[in-house]
Amino acid sequence: MTDRVLVTGGSGFIGAHCVLALLTAGYEVRTTIRTPGRAADVRAQLAEGGLEDAGDRLTFAVADLTSDAGWADAVAGCRFVLHVASPFPAVQPKDPDELIVPARDGALRVLRAARDAGVERVVQTSSFAAIGYGHAPTDRPFTEEDWTDLESGRPVTPYARSKTIAERAAWAFAAAEGGGLELATVNPVSVLGPVLGPDYSSSVELVKLVREGRLRRLPDVWFGVVDVRDVADLHLLAMTRPEAAGQRFIATAGDAMSAPEVALLIRGHLGEAAGAGISTKLMPDWMLRAAAPFSRRVRGSLPEIGVRRNATSAKARSVLGWDPRSREEAVLATVDTLPPRLR
Repeated sequence: MTDRVLVTGGSGFIGAHCVLALLTAGYEVRTTIRTPGRAADVRAQLAEGGLEDAGDRLTFAVADLTSDAGWADAVAGCRFVLHVASPFPAVQPKDPDELIVPARDGALRVLRAARDAGVERVVQTSSFAAIGYGHAPTDRPFTEEDWTDLESGRPVTPYARSKTIAERAAWAFAAAEGGGLELATVNPVSVLGPVLGPDYSSSVELVKLVREGRLRRLPDVWFGVVDVRDVADLHLLAMTRPEAAGQRFIATAGDAMSAPEVALLIRGHLGEAAGAGISTKLMPDWMLRAAAPFSRRVRGSLPEIGVRRNATSAKARSVLGWDPRSREEAVLATVDTLPPRLR
Protein backbone atom coordinates (compact mmCIF):
# COMPACT_ATOMS: atom_id res chain seq x y z
CA MET A 1 0.00 0.00 0.00
CA THR A 2 1.30 3.44 -0.94
CA ASP A 3 2.00 5.77 1.98
CA ARG A 4 -0.22 8.84 2.22
CA VAL A 5 1.28 12.19 3.24
CA LEU A 6 -0.60 15.27 4.41
CA VAL A 7 0.87 18.59 3.24
CA THR A 8 -0.57 21.66 4.92
CA GLY A 9 -0.83 24.74 2.72
CA GLY A 10 -0.45 22.99 -0.63
CA SER A 11 -1.38 26.10 -2.62
CA GLY A 12 1.62 28.06 -1.30
CA PHE A 13 5.04 28.39 -2.90
CA ILE A 14 6.87 25.77 -0.81
CA GLY A 15 3.75 23.67 -0.26
CA ALA A 16 3.06 23.22 -3.98
CA HIS A 17 6.64 22.11 -4.60
CA CYS A 18 6.38 19.63 -1.71
CA VAL A 19 3.18 18.20 -3.19
CA LEU A 20 4.88 17.94 -6.60
CA ALA A 21 7.95 16.21 -5.15
CA LEU A 22 5.85 13.72 -3.19
CA LEU A 23 3.63 12.80 -6.14
CA THR A 24 6.67 12.45 -8.39
CA ALA A 25 8.20 10.11 -5.80
CA GLY A 26 5.07 7.92 -5.87
CA TYR A 27 3.29 8.95 -2.66
CA GLU A 28 -0.40 9.58 -2.22
CA VAL A 29 -0.91 13.17 -1.11
CA ARG A 30 -3.66 14.97 0.72
CA THR A 31 -3.23 18.71 1.07
CA THR A 32 -5.12 21.26 3.10
CA ILE A 33 -6.65 24.32 1.50
CA ARG A 34 -8.60 27.12 3.18
CA THR A 35 -11.48 27.03 0.67
CA PRO A 36 -12.58 24.36 -1.86
CA GLY A 37 -11.85 26.70 -4.77
CA ARG A 38 -8.13 26.53 -4.03
CA ALA A 39 -8.00 22.92 -5.28
CA ALA A 40 -7.95 24.16 -8.87
CA ASP A 41 -5.03 26.45 -8.02
CA VAL A 42 -3.00 23.52 -6.67
CA ARG A 43 -3.68 21.40 -9.75
CA ALA A 44 -2.73 24.32 -12.01
CA GLN A 45 0.59 24.72 -10.20
CA LEU A 46 1.31 21.00 -10.52
CA ALA A 47 0.62 21.21 -14.26
CA GLU A 48 3.02 24.15 -14.47
CA GLY A 49 5.58 21.96 -12.76
CA GLY A 50 5.13 19.22 -15.35
CA LEU A 51 2.58 16.96 -13.62
CA GLU A 52 -0.53 17.19 -15.77
CA ASP A 53 -2.77 14.75 -13.90
CA ALA A 54 -2.22 13.40 -10.41
CA GLY A 55 -5.50 11.49 -10.59
CA ASP A 56 -6.85 10.11 -7.35
CA ARG A 57 -3.37 10.14 -5.75
CA LEU A 58 -4.08 13.79 -4.85
CA THR A 59 -6.96 14.69 -2.56
CA PHE A 60 -7.91 17.82 -0.62
CA ALA A 61 -9.11 18.70 2.86
CA VAL A 62 -10.49 22.07 3.91
CA ALA A 63 -8.81 23.24 7.13
CA ASP A 64 -7.50 26.49 8.53
CA LEU A 65 -4.74 27.12 11.08
CA THR A 66 -7.08 29.27 13.16
CA SER A 67 -9.73 26.60 13.73
CA ASP A 68 -9.88 23.02 15.00
CA ALA A 69 -12.42 22.10 12.31
CA GLY A 70 -11.26 19.69 9.64
CA TRP A 71 -7.89 18.63 11.03
CA ALA A 72 -8.92 15.20 12.26
CA ASP A 73 -10.25 14.34 8.80
CA ALA A 74 -7.19 15.87 7.14
CA VAL A 75 -4.69 13.61 8.94
CA ALA A 76 -6.78 10.42 8.92
CA GLY A 77 -4.92 7.58 7.23
CA CYS A 78 -1.69 9.53 6.78
CA ARG A 79 1.69 8.09 7.71
CA PHE A 80 3.53 11.42 7.50
CA VAL A 81 2.68 15.12 7.73
CA LEU A 82 4.58 18.01 6.19
CA HIS A 83 3.39 21.10 8.06
CA VAL A 84 4.29 23.84 5.60
CA ALA A 85 1.47 26.35 6.06
CA SER A 86 2.29 29.51 8.01
CA PRO A 87 1.48 33.21 7.66
CA PHE A 88 4.12 35.11 5.62
CA PRO A 89 3.13 38.75 5.01
CA ALA A 90 4.57 41.13 2.43
CA VAL A 91 4.53 43.83 5.13
CA GLN A 92 5.13 43.19 8.83
CA PRO A 93 1.92 43.82 10.83
CA LYS A 94 1.67 46.40 13.60
CA ASP A 95 0.43 43.73 16.01
CA PRO A 96 2.87 40.77 16.17
CA ASP A 97 0.06 38.51 17.40
CA GLU A 98 -1.47 38.63 13.92
CA LEU A 99 1.37 36.27 12.95
CA ILE A 100 2.37 34.67 16.23
CA VAL A 101 -1.05 33.29 17.23
CA PRO A 102 -1.93 31.47 13.97
CA ALA A 103 1.66 30.20 13.54
CA ARG A 104 1.93 28.81 17.08
CA ASP A 105 -1.64 27.62 17.54
CA GLY A 106 -1.78 26.24 14.00
CA ALA A 107 1.36 24.17 14.56
CA LEU A 108 -0.08 22.77 17.78
CA ARG A 109 -3.39 21.93 16.07
CA VAL A 110 -1.55 19.98 13.38
CA LEU A 111 0.64 18.16 15.91
CA ARG A 112 -2.29 17.20 18.14
CA ALA A 113 -4.28 15.90 15.19
CA ALA A 114 -1.24 13.98 13.91
CA ARG A 115 -0.58 12.41 17.29
CA ASP A 116 -4.20 11.40 17.74
CA ALA A 117 -4.29 9.85 14.25
CA GLY A 118 -1.15 7.78 14.83
CA VAL A 119 1.01 9.69 12.35
CA GLU A 120 4.62 8.48 12.41
CA ARG A 121 6.46 11.77 11.81
CA VAL A 122 5.73 15.46 11.28
CA VAL A 123 8.19 17.65 9.41
CA GLN A 124 7.51 21.28 10.22
CA THR A 125 8.65 24.07 7.93
CA SER A 126 10.32 26.52 10.23
CA SER A 127 12.77 29.17 9.03
CA PHE A 128 16.23 30.64 9.41
CA ALA A 129 14.19 33.43 11.02
CA ALA A 130 13.97 31.12 14.07
CA ILE A 131 17.78 30.84 14.18
CA GLY A 132 19.72 33.92 13.19
CA TYR A 133 18.05 37.01 14.67
CA GLY A 134 18.32 38.98 17.88
CA HIS A 135 22.06 38.28 18.07
CA ALA A 136 25.08 40.58 18.17
CA PRO A 137 26.86 40.85 14.79
CA THR A 138 29.04 37.84 14.12
CA ASP A 139 31.18 36.49 11.29
CA ARG A 140 30.56 32.85 12.18
CA PRO A 141 27.87 30.95 10.28
CA PHE A 142 24.74 30.10 12.22
CA THR A 143 23.94 26.43 12.83
CA GLU A 144 20.98 24.42 14.06
CA GLU A 145 22.24 24.88 17.62
CA ASP A 146 21.32 28.57 17.43
CA TRP A 147 17.95 30.09 18.24
CA THR A 148 16.70 33.60 17.54
CA ASP A 149 17.01 35.55 20.79
CA LEU A 150 13.69 37.21 21.57
CA GLU A 151 14.95 38.72 24.83
CA SER A 152 18.15 40.45 23.69
CA GLY A 153 16.53 43.83 23.07
CA ARG A 154 17.75 43.80 19.46
CA PRO A 155 15.11 44.24 16.75
CA VAL A 156 13.28 41.06 15.79
CA THR A 157 10.44 41.27 13.26
CA PRO A 158 6.97 39.89 14.03
CA TYR A 159 7.58 37.22 11.37
CA ALA A 160 10.81 36.05 13.01
CA ARG A 161 9.08 36.05 16.39
CA SER A 162 6.23 33.96 15.00
CA LYS A 163 8.55 31.34 13.48
CA THR A 164 10.66 31.14 16.64
CA ILE A 165 7.69 30.82 18.97
CA ALA A 166 5.92 28.32 16.72
CA GLU A 167 8.97 26.08 16.41
CA ARG A 168 9.74 26.18 20.14
CA ALA A 169 6.09 25.32 20.86
CA ALA A 170 6.30 22.37 18.48
CA TRP A 171 9.41 20.95 20.14
CA ALA A 172 7.89 21.45 23.59
CA PHE A 173 4.72 19.64 22.50
CA ALA A 174 6.68 16.74 20.98
CA ALA A 175 8.66 16.32 24.21
CA ALA A 176 5.76 16.60 26.65
CA GLU A 177 2.67 15.41 24.78
CA GLY A 178 3.79 13.81 21.52
CA GLY A 179 3.69 10.22 22.66
CA GLY A 180 5.37 8.27 19.86
CA LEU A 181 5.10 11.11 17.35
CA GLU A 182 8.43 12.06 15.78
CA LEU A 183 9.25 15.66 14.81
CA ALA A 184 11.83 17.23 12.51
CA THR A 185 12.08 20.80 11.24
CA VAL A 186 13.43 22.37 8.07
CA ASN A 187 14.76 25.92 8.45
CA PRO A 188 15.24 27.56 5.05
CA VAL A 189 16.83 30.90 4.32
CA SER A 190 15.20 33.03 1.57
CA VAL A 191 13.47 30.65 -0.82
CA LEU A 192 13.71 31.23 -4.58
CA GLY A 193 13.32 28.95 -7.60
CA PRO A 194 10.65 28.04 -10.15
CA VAL A 195 7.43 30.02 -9.81
CA LEU A 196 4.43 27.76 -10.39
CA GLY A 197 1.63 30.25 -9.70
CA PRO A 198 0.64 33.58 -8.17
CA ASP A 199 1.46 32.55 -4.59
CA TYR A 200 5.16 32.97 -3.94
CA SER A 201 7.57 34.16 -1.30
CA SER A 202 8.62 37.69 -0.42
CA SER A 203 12.05 36.75 -1.74
CA VAL A 204 10.55 36.07 -5.16
CA GLU A 205 8.83 39.46 -4.95
CA LEU A 206 12.23 41.13 -4.53
CA VAL A 207 13.59 39.32 -7.60
CA LYS A 208 10.48 40.38 -9.51
CA LEU A 209 11.00 44.04 -8.60
CA VAL A 210 14.67 43.89 -9.63
CA ARG A 211 13.80 42.04 -12.86
CA GLU A 212 11.26 44.71 -13.78
CA GLY A 213 13.71 47.54 -13.11
CA ARG A 214 11.38 49.01 -10.49
CA LEU A 215 14.14 49.51 -7.92
CA ARG A 216 16.28 52.37 -9.10
CA ARG A 217 18.40 52.09 -5.96
CA LEU A 218 18.86 48.88 -4.00
CA PRO A 219 18.85 48.57 -0.22
CA ASP A 220 22.07 47.37 1.39
CA VAL A 221 20.57 44.05 2.45
CA TRP A 222 22.06 40.55 2.46
CA PHE A 223 20.16 37.26 2.47
CA GLY A 224 20.80 33.56 2.12
CA VAL A 225 19.34 31.80 -0.91
CA VAL A 226 18.02 28.29 -1.46
CA ASP A 227 16.03 26.76 -4.32
CA VAL A 228 12.47 25.76 -3.48
CA ARG A 229 12.98 22.39 -5.20
CA ASP A 230 15.83 21.64 -2.81
CA VAL A 231 13.70 22.74 0.14
CA ALA A 232 11.05 20.24 -0.96
CA ASP A 233 13.69 17.51 -1.34
CA LEU A 234 14.97 18.23 2.17
CA HIS A 235 11.44 17.86 3.54
CA LEU A 236 11.24 14.39 1.98
CA LEU A 237 14.63 13.40 3.40
CA ALA A 238 13.64 14.68 6.85
CA MET A 239 10.38 12.73 6.53
CA THR A 240 11.88 9.36 5.65
CA ARG A 241 15.40 9.10 7.05
CA PRO A 242 15.50 7.54 10.54
CA GLU A 243 18.37 9.78 11.65
CA ALA A 244 16.30 12.92 10.96
CA ALA A 245 13.90 12.32 13.86
CA GLY A 246 14.27 14.97 16.54
CA GLN A 247 16.52 17.16 14.40
CA ARG A 248 16.54 20.64 12.84
CA PHE A 249 18.01 21.18 9.37
CA ILE A 250 19.06 24.52 7.89
CA ALA A 251 18.41 24.79 4.15
CA THR A 252 20.85 27.14 2.42
CA ALA A 253 22.88 26.93 -0.76
CA GLY A 254 25.77 29.02 0.55
CA ASP A 255 26.77 32.37 1.98
CA ALA A 256 24.43 35.35 1.91
CA MET A 257 24.10 37.41 -1.29
CA SER A 258 23.70 41.17 -1.47
CA ALA A 259 20.91 42.85 -3.42
CA PRO A 260 23.42 44.32 -5.93
CA GLU A 261 24.94 40.85 -6.45
CA VAL A 262 21.49 39.49 -7.27
CA ALA A 263 20.77 42.40 -9.61
CA LEU A 264 24.09 42.01 -11.42
CA LEU A 265 23.46 38.28 -11.87
CA ILE A 266 20.00 38.92 -13.32
CA ARG A 267 21.25 41.66 -15.64
CA GLY A 268 24.00 39.44 -16.98
CA HIS A 269 21.57 36.57 -17.51
CA LEU A 270 19.06 38.67 -19.44
CA GLY A 271 21.64 40.31 -21.66
CA GLU A 272 22.44 43.90 -22.54
CA ALA A 273 19.08 44.80 -24.07
CA ALA A 274 16.66 43.09 -21.67
CA GLY A 275 18.71 43.89 -18.60
CA ALA A 276 19.52 47.49 -19.39
CA GLY A 277 16.94 48.88 -16.94
CA ILE A 278 18.17 46.85 -13.96
CA SER A 279 20.02 48.96 -11.42
CA THR A 280 22.88 47.67 -9.28
CA LYS A 281 23.36 50.94 -7.37
CA LEU A 282 22.94 51.04 -3.61
CA MET A 283 20.48 53.37 -1.94
CA PRO A 284 22.19 55.65 0.61
CA ASP A 285 21.20 54.95 4.19
CA TRP A 286 20.01 58.53 4.64
CA MET A 287 17.52 58.06 1.80
CA LEU A 288 16.05 54.96 3.44
CA ARG A 289 15.77 56.71 6.77
CA ALA A 290 14.08 59.67 5.13
CA ALA A 291 11.49 57.35 3.57
CA ALA A 292 10.91 55.32 6.74
CA PRO A 293 8.20 57.57 8.27
CA PHE A 294 6.09 57.10 5.14
CA SER A 295 6.47 53.34 4.57
CA ARG A 296 6.02 50.47 7.01
CA ARG A 297 7.96 48.21 4.62
CA VAL A 298 10.96 50.58 4.69
CA ARG A 299 10.76 50.98 8.48
CA GLY A 300 10.79 47.22 8.88
CA SER A 301 13.91 46.91 6.75
CA LEU A 302 16.04 49.47 8.60
CA PRO A 303 17.45 47.02 11.20
CA GLU A 304 18.65 44.80 8.34
CA ILE A 305 20.67 47.46 6.51
CA GLY A 306 24.26 46.32 6.16
CA VAL A 307 23.73 43.21 8.32
CA ARG A 308 25.16 40.00 6.87
CA ARG A 309 24.09 36.67 8.37
CA ASN A 310 25.58 33.47 7.04
CA ALA A 311 24.31 29.99 7.79
CA THR A 312 25.66 26.53 7.10
CA SER A 313 23.81 23.51 5.74
CA ALA A 314 26.64 21.15 6.70
CA LYS A 315 24.31 19.11 8.90
CA ALA A 316 21.74 18.47 6.15
CA ARG A 317 24.53 17.58 3.74
CA SER A 318 26.38 15.21 6.06
CA VAL A 319 23.47 13.56 7.88
CA LEU A 320 20.97 13.33 5.02
CA GLY A 321 23.14 13.59 1.92
CA TRP A 322 21.29 16.72 0.78
CA ASP A 323 22.96 18.35 -2.24
CA PRO A 324 21.32 21.67 -3.17
CA ARG A 325 21.60 23.66 -6.37
CA SER A 326 23.74 26.79 -6.38
CA ARG A 327 22.47 30.19 -5.25
CA GLU A 328 22.84 31.44 -8.80
CA GLU A 329 20.71 28.66 -10.26
CA ALA A 330 17.97 29.40 -7.72
CA VAL A 331 17.95 33.11 -8.61
CA LEU A 332 17.89 32.51 -12.37
CA ALA A 333 15.20 29.82 -12.12
CA THR A 334 13.04 32.46 -10.47
CA VAL A 335 13.70 34.97 -13.23
CA ASP A 336 13.01 32.44 -15.99
CA THR A 337 9.69 31.27 -14.54
CA LEU A 338 8.06 34.56 -13.59
CA PRO A 339 4.93 34.51 -15.76
CA PRO A 340 4.66 37.25 -18.39
CA ARG A 341 1.74 38.83 -16.59
CA LEU A 342 4.01 39.40 -13.60
CA ARG A 343 6.80 40.93 -15.66
